[in-house]
Amino acid sequence: MSPAEDILQPARLHGAQLAAAGATAGLHRLPVYIACTLSVVLANYLLGKDVAWDMLNYHLYAGFSAINDRFAQDYFAAGAPSYFNPYAYVPFYALVSIGLPALVISSLLAAAHSIILWLTYELAVAVAPFADGRMKIIFSVCAVALAFANPILIQEVGSSFADITTAELVLAGWLLLADAVRAPRTARVTCAALLLGAATALKLTNSVHAIAAMAILLFLPLSLRDRVRQGVGYLICLGFGFALVAAPWSYRLERTFGNPVFPLMNGIFRSPEFTTEPLRHFRYIPANLMEALWRPFAMVDPVRLVQEELSAPDLRYAVLAVLIGWLLLRWLWTRFTRSSMVSTIPAGAAARILAALGSALSADWVLWLAGSGNGRYFLPMACIAAVVVIALLFRIFATWAKVRNYILVALFSVQAVQLSMGAQLRWNSVPWNGQWVSVAVPTRLRTEPSLYLTVGAQSNSFVAMFLAKDSGLINFSGGYALGPEGANGARIEALIRRYSPHLRVLWRGEPLAVDERRLALLDDALTRFSLRVDTGDCAAINVQDMPREVTIKFKTSESVEPGEQQPSAINSLMSCHLVPDNTDRSSIIARERAVEPVFDHLEDACPELFQPRRLRTEHYGVYWRRLYMNTDLVASVSHGSVMFLNPLRGGPTVYLGRESDWAKAPLPLACGRRNGRYFATVPEAKEGS
Repeated sequence: MSPAEDILQPARLHGAQLAAAGATAGLHRLPVYIACTLSVVLANYLLGKDVAWDMLNYHLYAGFSAINDRFAQDYFAAGAPSYFNPYAYVPFYALVSIGLPALVISSLLAAAHSIILWLTYELAVAVAPFADGRMKIIFSVCAVALAFANPILIQEVGSSFADITTAELVLAGWLLLADAVRAPRTARVTCAALLLGAATALKLTNSVHAIAAMAILLFLPLSLRDRVRQGVGYLICLGFGFALVAAPWSYRLERTFGNPVFPLMNGIFRSPEFTTEPLRHFRYIPANLMEALWRPFAMVDPVRLVQEELSAPDLRYAVLAVLIGWLLLRWLWTRFTRSSMVSTIPAGAAARILAALGSALSADWVLWLAGSGNGRYFLPMACIAAVVVIALLFRIFATWAKVRNYILVALFSVQAVQLSMGAQLRWNSVPWNGQWVSVAVPTRLRTEPSLYLTVGAQSNSFVAMFLAKDSGLINFSGGYALGPEGANGARIEALIRRYSPHLRVLWRGEPLAVDERRLALLDDALTRFSLRVDTGDCAAINVQDMPREVTIKFKTSESVEPGEQQPSAINSLMSCHLVPDNTDRSSIIARERAVEPVFDHLEDACPELFQPRRLRTEHYGVYWRRLYMNTDLVASVSHGSVMFLNPLRGGPTVYLGRESDWAKAPLPLACGRRNGRYFATVPEAKEGS
């Protein structure tokens, strides 16, 4: 035997041992898969049916609009999300539309969602460095259990959210790339790119994972030239996978609005029917570097609005940060003391895959935190983080098995306590009773097509599938405000002419005879289209198990928290006929023109807070207001004062001075964001009377 063969022989033996261990783990694949699916389905059953705000607002409508062409009769029916790629929501809509019981639908979805744990198991098998098949199985099961101990993952199992289903495509792509690190194959890289392109087309937030995955290609055991070739091929296939899935919907958007990804990237395509200002949701993005560095530890705190609207405490990222810090310190110690710390676990393909996944995960974390910071969009990486945590624990404490086991017990115990006591695991949990959405629509509304102008931040677009077939919806007030001017106005005016006199308003609330203030607010909103409510022709649409609606209150620190477990006492959508309003609007128009410069100057004084700029001003009772989608803020003018508040996070209304001062020019304003909250102060700001 030659010297070279003497050197290679141990590596071959170790490779053979790992292959045998992989085969042993493969024998246990089916029992692990079955256990994962049963655990997910059982957890879903115990948590109850989830009637989430997003489901009523746009999930159900998205699937409905994907199958039924609604472009000719609806306009922003679910606000801006009306035009996001809807294909990921088709399965949920199809199951609901055929009338299956909610428990059956949710169980089927939960079973499909359990595939994310199957993929996590396969990734864990790939990075497990053990020659012992039994240890490889223990290692992989620990990774799966830690991945499942994710409050956001548990929240979404069996629900209408598409985050898990698209995350499965992402995770499958990363698994193929991990296999390519072990044994480079162009087919694996190509299929991975196609999957990640499709996942991005279905949900654009997955683009972060598609970009970060390129870091894995750096670890392919190939020459630099071949790595570059694989990278170019990856990008080409990524684009092809995206185009293949996005093209049908993008074609319709381009034909209707002149923007193939409407309403996104409108600063480039400049459709006149949406703002061209940049759209970027800052709700969970750290305000500075220190907040970004602290984020893994901030996630441990069981409070809401850290990585999503609900309380979702998660210890895993803090543990991962500590383990990475420990590795860094150990590397520095080794480097400066020139000591040789040899691990009892030999390096090889598993270590290379772990390094690739860890590097790509780090890149993904940075891109995700800078882009959204929303934990729902990080689900595939949360599973990879679980695999990396377990891998690092087993490697760092390879010679201290008892210490490792104590740490694992502590980690799982603390996470279990967090899940049971600190996490909100459903947005609006209700018992398993009947269908997912039970709606009682009066016969007239089911048979007579009408145009419904809807009011409210919750568009209630789900009702579209229960109304007369040719009915249309326009959510013109509450989310992205629409007015009678410009391209929006032309589209709305054409629909009003088409449906007139079959025009109705739709809102969430009580009959106008009970809530007289609502009538004034509705007429305030409708007056921009020269319409008013006909109180003699109203009807109620009863909906079972509706969650509480987000409301905006001024001069109070109260706010409605999402995820509260009690459904609202108001389970009705009210609809009234609309008639032309010939009232002289000159005073309202004059007042609107007077407050417009106030908001414009406020936005110019602090563009960090009040963005996107130059949205439509709405009249709401005694208030004139603008809603800022990027920062969740509401600015208002009333009784001579300028103010703003954040209705989602709560807190007091912030007064910024007199309207008369802001009408002249932008005032000097100290403003910014700190720990998720916005602040602004103006010298000698006084509250109006």
